[in-house]
Amino acid sequence: MEQSNPASTSEAADDTGGGVIAVRRALRVLEAFGVSDAQLSLAELSRRTGFHKTTVLRLARTLAADNYLVQKEDGSWRLGRAAGWLGACYQATFNVHEVVEPVLRELTIKTGESASFYVREGQQRTCLVRVEGPQAIRHHVRIGAALPLDSGAPGRVILAYSGEPGEPYESIRRRGYHLSMGEREPEVSSVSAPVFGLHWRLLGSACISGPTSRLNEERLLALAQTVVDAANQLSYAMAGSHRPASAGPGSSPSTWHP
Repeated sequence: MEQSNPASTSEAADDTGGGVIAVRRALRVLEAFGVSDAQLSLAELSRRTGFHKTTVLRLARTLAADNYLVQKEDGSWRLGRAAGWLGACYQATFNVHEVVEPVLRELTIKTGESASFYVREGQQRTCLVRVEGPQAIRHHVRIGAALPLDSGAPGRVILAYSGEPGEPYESIRRRGYHLSMGEREPEVSSVSAPVFGLHWRLLGSACISGPTSRLNEERLLALAQTVVDAANQLSYAMAGSHRPASAGPGSSPSTWHP
């Protein structure tokens, strides 16, 4: 009985996805590169895309003809200037609200609580985007409100991934998230995780918040992974990548350092 290999299985699945197959395969090759990949071998591109080496080579040569890829002397491949130009255009025309709000809205639906995205401005954190939860009793924060960094889960997360030494920041970096109960406001709880851009540059923190009567410690811990997943999704969206997030509550990004 003939056995199929992973590459042929992946290509068959790709053929049934609709759209222009050659274009989708070429994009898969480009998306195989990560922010830490200066170059990739043909074998590694084949492994990451699930395509045969001959297919990858044909696609890579086609992309190289228009400067989206460059082949090095050792046979490996790197992204070309055309790919860099697309990235520059993306960053120049990026609208943070269009990217952040849908993710926060999905987070609100999954958790039933209000979701926010905070950024650092000097020694404070500012609520840049917020989606209110469906509950009648909920925690209210005004968009644009400036709040302390050293009080509440979102601020603590920003400080932790800005390199603040000592506790609780060392523990936050090990966990990849932080939860607080009544720290900034009595009877208000939150759980937050970091959001990164290109090269793991800290952009801010995503969180959910609500009354402690509903968000006790057990509930916060149960929702931590959901918040981390949303923060990871935002991180890859901010960096212009479709690659799924891999970090979980027990592991902060391995490439991050203060």
